[in-house]
Amino acid sequence: MSASLITQQRPAQVSMPVGEVYVIATEYVEAGRLDAADRLLGHILASSPNQTDALHLRGLIAFRRGRVPEAAQMMERALRTGPSRALHHRNMSEVYRQLSRLDEATQSAKRAISLDGNDPLGWFNLAMAEYDNLHIDDAIAAARKALEIKPDLPEGHMKLGQSLLLQGQFAEGWEEYEWRYKIPGAAPLMPTTDRPQWDGSPMPNERLLLIGDQGYGDVIMFGRFIAWAQARCAHVTVACSQEMRGIVAQLAPGAGIAVRWDDCPPYAAYCPLSGLPRLAKIGLAELPGHVGYLKPEPDAVSRWSARLNELVPHGQKRIAIAWAGRPTHNNDRNRSITLNQLEPLAAIPGVTLISMQKGPAAAQCKTWAGQAPLIDLDTEITTFEDSAAILSAVDVLISVDTSLVHLAGALGRQSWVMLPYAPDWRWQMHRADTPWYPSLRLFRQPTPRDWPTLIANVASELATAKF
Repeated sequence: MSASLITQQRPAQVSMPVGEVYVIATEYVEAGRLDAADRLLGHILASSPNQTDALHLRGLIAFRRGRVPEAAQMMERALRTGPSRALHHRNMSEVYRQLSRLDEATQSAKRAISLDGNDPLGWFNLAMAEYDNLHIDDAIAAARKALEIKPDLPEGHMKLGQSLLLQGQFAEGWEEYEWRYKIPGAAPLMPTTDRPQWDGSPMPNERLLLIGDQGYGDVIMFGRFIAWAQARCAHVTVACSQEMRGIVAQLAPGAGIAVRWDDCPPYAAYCPLSGLPRLAKIGLAELPGHVGYLKPEPDAVSRWSARLNELVPHGQKRIAIAWAGRPTHNNDRNRSITLNQLEPLAAIPGVTLISMQKGPAAAQCKTWAGQAPLIDLDTEITTFEDSAAILSAVDVLISVDTSLVHLAGALGRQSWVMLPYAPDWRWQMHRADTPWYPSLRLFRQPTPRDWPTLIANVASELATAKF
């Protein structure tokens, strides 16, 4: 989820021809025709280099293309050349937030609010900046103000929910979290249906469709609640991706599994897995499946134990690593790092690093220059069953916030999780452990984007660890 960055309809204090060109450029941006819009803005700026609205809109185009530093420069120039406008400061807040310039993001949002206190998106952008700065009480207050102005603002409800859950205020937090699929641009939960979302009531003679929503880690984390649903419904089918089929089969014994929507049988009601804790009225003290609620396949464990015995010198610490999550995740810029940033781990004597990284980031293994050996298992890991067996044969997993740490936690295996300064809500605040997975240990950045200090702390602990 990102804060709001939008265009405006017509620039102020420009000649009509330029104004008309700008309006067309704005329409192009809103339609996703960024190249055409950029060309039109180039014509405006060629004759009027300091035209405020054109500069700002060009910055917005750079932002949408992922060129955030360039966007900041262009938007800052626009602010220097024209009158202050709430929209410009509000957009500037989100650009600064993306650059982790959090104090400036907060100041820009507050400036936008001072110019237009009735704009709910200004308050929402402030909530986003305050959350990233771990000013959670302030984030909650700003989100509530946005919702006071616009009660049906999905983004405001979602940010309020995340903030409440981060603080452990689960009762209200789960309710607000339900707005996640109403956010504009969010991927739909499922195909259109006339069936209702389940309210938790017993269905002794009807079928419930549970949906493995969000990421792989979410399926593992929320899958522990399937047994609660099965106790209330005679017939349960779980819709999930093919990759999660084996995991779901363990989590939901006796349930049907569908990996294509066309394979789902008729059902009376549906519910995303991530919606079950709300229905069950779950807080941290009531979490089910605390330790080892998943088990690796014995045959896979035997096969991978033999394979690692071949690859890892006898007596070496087997340290599994993963450093990047799914690139399309909306917070990936904060949670992922590069392989080379883990070189301090490789300086520890007696360590062999075992890469469990999948996806595009796995290619970084080809340029590894660290002191310790690095074993790249990318092409050999084909299923989550492989990953579970590997985790059962290593000493510890050291990883950023990815599905692997959820898998390790569900298996009851040790994992050291490297978290960004403002973590996902499920990891709570300040604590080094997590009730979700007692075998996990959490390492946190002392300040935003301070990976070097965090990794140095991990390396120091690893140097003296006894496995």
